[in-house]
Amino acid sequence: MPDADNTLDQSIRENAQGPAEAHGDSGGVKQHSLKDQIEADRYLASKEAAKSKSRGLRFTKMAPPGAS
Repeated sequence: MPDADNTLDQSIRENAQGPAEAHGDSGGVKQHSLKDQIEADRYLASKEAAKSKSRGLRFTKMAPPGAS
């Protein structure tokens, strides 16, 4: 179902970029708050990071020089 995930991600992006409110004849439009836009961006970034192979973690075994 990766297609459904892409559709959901695209919907979230479009909703975050579009207006939060729109009025009729008076022509009033209210944009989403910056906080809401940042939260949407963080959510989408975290979903993208969770798809990666390393998932943001890297384990390395280190040995000091001269140790046998």
